[in-house]
This record gives sequence, structure tokens and C-alpha cells, in this order.
Amino acid sequence: MRAVTYSKFGSAADVLQVQQMDTPAVGAGDVCVEITYSGVNPSDVKSRKGRPDLAKPAFDMIAPHSDGAGVISAVGDGVPASRIGERVWIWNGQWQRALGTAATHIVLDQTQAVAMPDDVSDEVGACMGIPGLTACHAVFGSGDVKGQTVLIQGGGGTVGYLAVQLAVWGGATVIVTCSPSDMQLCTDAGAHHALDYRDPELAAKILAANGGAPVDRIVEVEFGINADIDAAVIAPNGTIAAYGSAKNLTPELPFFQMLFKAVTIDIILIYLLPLPQRQAIIARLHAALTDGALSCPIAAVFPLDQTIAAHELVESGVRNGAVLIDVRA
Repeated sequence: MRAVTYSKFGSAADVLQVQQMDTPAVGAGDVCVEITYSGVNPSDVKSRKGRPDLAKPAFDMIAPHSDGAGVISAVGDGVPASRIGERVWIWNGQWQRALGTAATHIVLDQTQAVAMPDDVSDEVGACMGIPGLTACHAVFGSGDVKGQTVLIQGGGGTVGYLAVQLAVWGGATVIVTCSPSDMQLCTDAGAHHALDYRDPELAAKILAANGGAPVDRIVEVEFGINADIDAAVIAPNGTIAAYGSAKNLTPELPFFQMLFKAVTIDIILIYLLPLPQRQAIIARLHAALTDGALSCPIAAVFPLDQTIAAHELVESGVRNGAVLIDVRA
């Protein structure tokens, strides 16, 4: 098989290379998927650049990327032969494993290859593993949101944009914060109110948008810098579902204010979601897709031998959709 790999941390141009290698053997309970599209996420870029807790990569050679879509080409013992030819999307493709989806083939446990609804494209499927599941769990992690008010901090990013659509589909009133350039995008996705995240009166305007009442749930991309605002606008017994805090990884919390609202802080790392919860979130995600309530814009598609350019684009902070690798090109 052909794969993009790296063996040391560094810039994309310095460490990524395309090489030929043997396709891994299919073990019991496994499937082999011929990849069509591989999704490039910010986490893939950060892992390739290096982590402060690791002096070197966890494996001698890594084929990156956890998200992807394709077709099952072979199955191991214990997997129905009827799955051969099935279109699937992949979750945790490279999580705690050496070989991810930046390759023509991937072999992994059959539960990680999810059958796609017929009307869902491979491009959209390749966005579901990290952005789709994160957004869906952030919105529905505590159950239905019908009749609630959901605040989505950072609606212009891929996860935030998907969360807007999912919360609207779930029957919530949706308030979104974003940059002015993303407001039309968010309102077109169904957000009832879009506010400038830099507004010095943001907390007051969030409450005003909800008729003066606090919000039931917050989907949070920057927990560290937004903790004070979140504490000010969250309702008693409300939940802050935080999936990111890149700008402040060691936040100070307004604990007293959160304590007397009995706030639940739900820190989300979708890689670690237990399988029963994951399957429930997958069912929600597929229902939204089947209902035509969810779309995922694609910012750019690169061939496999231009994966360096794809990583550089993601690293630049592209915000107008997902970045994919067409592995067949």
C-alpha cells in the first residue's frame, strides 16, 4: 500500500513522506478498508509537530490521521463476509496506533468502520470521526435539547458549525458566538442569534438574546478564555461541554460562581468515549444526516502526494471547512 508517514517530530515539509509498504494483515475481528478520503484535523497536525509530554513519536513510523472513509475490502475471522464492499467511515484510525488513514488501506477493529447511510458521500463520511462525533456529543451528551437554549462558542469552526446544525435539528434555541465574517454562515446554518465573540458586552448580549434568561448548555471551544463568560450566562444545573482550550490550557475558574449554580463541566475528548455512548452518538449523527439536517463544507481536497500542503493549510488555521486527502489521486 501507499502511505504518508513520519518517524520524527517536525514541520510537515521536513518529516512527511510518501512510501510503499506492506498492507497489514487482517486479524480476527478486523476489517481492511480501502481509503477514499482521509480527513486532516488540527489534532493530526499537533501530533506530527510534537507534544510536550513526548520526546519522540510513540511509534517508530506513523501514518497519521484518525478520520477517513472508504470501502471494506477484506474481513477477518468473526466478521460477516457480507461486510465486504460496504461503504464506511472511520473513527480513531490513528489513536494509540501506528497506522492511520493517510494511506490507501487501513486495518482496524470492525467496530471502528461504521456503515454509512446510502445518501452520505465519502467526503462527508471523512469528517465524521472527530468533528462530527465531537459536535454531536457536545450537543447531546446529556440527552435531548428540545426546548433548551444552547450557546455555541466558536460557531465558525468545523465542530462549532456542525454543532449549530445539530442543536437546531434537536429543537434548541441556538445562540452562537463567532467572528463577524462567520455570522452569515452560522445564521444560514440555523442559529437564531449570532454575536461577535470579541464584544466587550458579550455576556449581557447573550442573556439579552435569550430574553434575559441564562442558557441551559454551552458548547465551548476555548474554555480557558471563556470561563468567566460561561459562568455568567449558564443556568443553574447547566452544563458546559468543553472540547477545546488551546489559548489557555491552565485556566483559572470562577469556582464560587459555578458552585452556586451547580454547573457541570463536561470535558470532551472524543477518542476516549466509551463504545455504548459512542454508538448512541453515531445513531444521532446518522439520523441528522439522513434527515438532511447536517452538511459539512469542504475547504480543500489534496492528492496523497500533497499531504504536506494539506497539513500546512490546516496549521494556518483554515476556518471555511474540512481539509481532505483524496487517497486515490
